[in-house]
Amino acid sequence: MWPEALENGKNTEKAMFYAQQLQGKLDNAPDDWLVFEGEYNSQYTDHFAMEADNANCWFDQSKGNMHVVCGTQSPQELFKWMPELLSKSTFQSTRFFLHPAYTVGYGSKDATIFPYYGLIAALYADGKPVRLANNRFEQFQATMKRHPFTMKNRLAVDRKTGKFQIFKQDLTANGGGRANFSNSVAFVGTTAAQSIYYMPNSDLTATAIYSRMPEAGSFRGYGTLQSMSATELMVDEIAGQLNMDPIELRLRNVFKSGMKNTQGAIPAGHLRGEEILRKAQKHAIWTEREERKQAYETAHPEECYGVGFACVQKDFGHGAESAFSEVRLTPEGRIEVRNTGAEMGTGYSTGQAAVVAAWLGRAADQVRTAEMEWDDMQMYDTISPYFISQEEQDKAIQDPRWTPLLLQASSASNSAYYFSFPTLEAARVIFRHGLWPAAQEYWQRGIGGGQSAPYVVREENARWEAGHLTARGMEPLPLEFLAKRAHEMGLVTGVISHAFNRWAWSRADYEINGRSENLPLDGLAVQYGTGATDAQKSLMTSKRGYHLLTRKNTYIPPTQRNNAGVTYYSACGTFVELAVHTGTGKVSLLNHHTFLECGNTLVEQLVSGQIQGGTAMGIGHALYEEMPLYEDGPGNGTWNMNRYHIPRASEVAVWQQTSEILPPLSRTDPPKGIAEVVMIPIVGAIGNGVAHAIGHHFRSLPITPDKIREVL
Repeated sequence: MWPEALENGKNTEKAMFYAQQLQGKLDNAPDDWLVFEGEYNSQYTDHFAMEADNANCWFDQSKGNMHVVCGTQSPQELFKWMPELLSKSTFQSTRFFLHPAYTVGYGSKDATIFPYYGLIAALYADGKPVRLANNRFEQFQATMKRHPFTMKNRLAVDRKTGKFQIFKQDLTANGGGRANFSNSVAFVGTTAAQSIYYMPNSDLTATAIYSRMPEAGSFRGYGTLQSMSATELMVDEIAGQLNMDPIELRLRNVFKSGMKNTQGAIPAGHLRGEEILRKAQKHAIWTEREERKQAYETAHPEECYGVGFACVQKDFGHGAESAFSEVRLTPEGRIEVRNTGAEMGTGYSTGQAAVVAAWLGRAADQVRTAEMEWDDMQMYDTISPYFISQEEQDKAIQDPRWTPLLLQASSASNSAYYFSFPTLEAARVIFRHGLWPAAQEYWQRGIGGGQSAPYVVREENARWEAGHLTARGMEPLPLEFLAKRAHEMGLVTGVISHAFNRWAWSRADYEINGRSENLPLDGLAVQYGTGATDAQKSLMTSKRGYHLLTRKNTYIPPTQRNNAGVTYYSACGTFVELAVHTGTGKVSLLNHHTFLECGNTLVEQLVSGQIQGGTAMGIGHALYEEMPLYEDGPGNGTWNMNRYHIPRASEVAVWQQTSEILPPLSRTDPPKGIAEVVMIPIVGAIGNGVAHAIGHHFRSLPITPDKIREVL
């Protein structure tokens, strides 16, 4: 038997031993413990992306060229697998051209099989272009769905202190007929189940099954919507049994900075869930909830008023993030950005334009997304970053062109932080090795060292003010002037960077223009300005005219980090005011308020849009959206909007909703991924609000009028 297998066997045996110990404690709990048990069910839903799946393909038989135009979140997957598929066919396809377009997906355009149908159809189309596009019936029938979850939870709580003692969960995810991230979705859902709470002891089990329903796969929330919503419903029900204020119970158990999550990882930076809870505890919606309930029900005798709250913290990222990014500064001061991420209507391209301003003084003039050609870097990967052993990684790292992961999909809320990171680092290299030396040279001109000599001017003093660079009273210099000077001096004016993250960034040493620097990048190429020396020009030999640097002293985060799991979190809490009609069972949202922590915002309007859109999706999950799993479900081809209820503007309190974004701790806080977290707490808040209104805690979603009428 291999040593790895022996070690895994020992670890499994050890885990089962501890699991049995926890089971024994739950079964024989002391009298001063409350052991809560509940089964929660999260339903089967459709993505309902407004753009249905589509692909335009053309096979030029005379030249052997295959062209594919499609919207996709994962162009790198098509770029890799479509040529391999073509190579195994009898058609003489010699070149492959992928044209990824802007799209919207919520996960439905990630690892989807649909573009391959277009590719194959084009091969048999006798040279004619082929357009495949689902109508709404076909979209319901064929596209990926959200996994329905069954979660059996047990939580032991000390009655005196309210402190959580042991959390046990058995989770089952139904993946349908084709495997699409089901194992991963179940795993992520389970690891997220602790939500904002510190669980000193936990036993979490996840199982993904297959069935005859249409496939479930990648979907905004990725299992965490299901598991954390259940946790938030559970915590409120426990608070009722303890006769304790629900927010106070949350505060007694909130996950704080430096604590370990259920997998053993310590999250990055300061966790701000407690800050949101304290804000919520003082909010008028909460402090006045009983008075508002009495007043509303007096004015509306056929309705019951309720207030609900929930708060979660959601990880962002996969555990293997990678991206290329190029930032170029023209002699005229024009900023151009290329990046591997795909634009899905999230404003990703706008964020990429904005992020460079921190180092270059203003937003980019041009941004090109979903770029797949990065031959300048000559980098490659060999094995999945999730399954590579530490020994294999240690061996592969000896090659300075190897990376654990070359490219990846736009998903898991990874654009604001991960995809912006190499862009930001590229802009920083241009500043440090291009603009700053150009500014210094100008400020030091003249007798005795020029205007800077009387002062001590350091790089850390540099500030961009109204598009001009200054430092400790130096003459403000516009970007256009500095770009021209940097080019004339042959300084660094273009950078291509590659970054890899396994819950921490890879690092390496690089020598740039004679200066050694340790950077959080595992690949770097630089371009010198138009005034470069012959020696510099001789180094810029790549396709786009870059000098490919050779990294040294490379550090790549150990493979063990994926065992401990996530480190990057953003927190979000939501209040809901609602009314339940006692005759019809209809739930009406009167108001909702969201608290969000997202670091430094790149574009505040985009964050607002994410809050509003994500909240609407959460409302749909809590109250409306549902489909049967099997023969009566979407696979039978009869489903459309007449049967599938997505929330309308009148159902999401569109004119009353409010939100507040926590200010960053400092201007150096990184931006955080928030596209998924904003949709989750409103689900639990609605369930808890219904319980406050009618006195019944629902454990199965959605909470429909029929279910409410059964208990009234």
